[in-house]
Amino acid sequence: MSMVRPWWHPCLALVILLGATASAPPAYRYRLDAPGSQVSARVAYFGVGHKTVRFPVMRGALRLVPERTEAIDLDVELDARALDAGGKTDSDYLKGKAFFDVANHPVVRFSGNRMTMTGETTARVDGRITARGVTRPAVLTVTFAQPPARASGRDPIALTATTAINRRDFGMTSYGLIVGKTVKITIRARLVPD
Repeated sequence: MSMVRPWWHPCLALVILLGATASAPPAYRYRLDAPGSQVSARVAYFGVGHKTVRFPVMRGALRLVPERTEAIDLDVELDARALDAGGKTDSDYLKGKAFFDVANHPVVRFSGNRMTMTGETTARVDGRITARGVTRPAVLTVTFAQPPARASGRDPIALTATTAINRRDFGMTSYGLIVGKTVKITIRARLVPD
């Protein structure tokens, strides 16, 4: 005896599928407003002062689900060829093989794929930094201007993020007695709906 499938079976499957799709929380996409953003790296210099390097050329994107803030997708790329250390000599040296080696590795990148809220407007974003062709885990400490759980997808998002890396982990080992090994990175980002 053959089994007859009920006539409504395909319809029921379609209704369930549409219901699941309709109940999925919205995901909003943003792009980095480069003119409205700043990225800098600060390192100890000669043990008594600091040298700050700025990265004026950048691009990036953010995907955010306000109802599930842990499901973040953040990507920021910096053009290391455009870095500015405050003077041509220092800038050219940092672009050379001893440091960023921009001829072979022109991009510095941070990608984040998991966010843990530590307050209404504060969070940690786990991800990876790639510099000089080397990728290492990194954690950003982030402060949002407004709670990300209230994002509407219509208004810009402003945030400040900081992290610290060991430059030697990325093959930048030169001048260990002059240039500190810990580099403090600060990102001040403005992201606009895409």
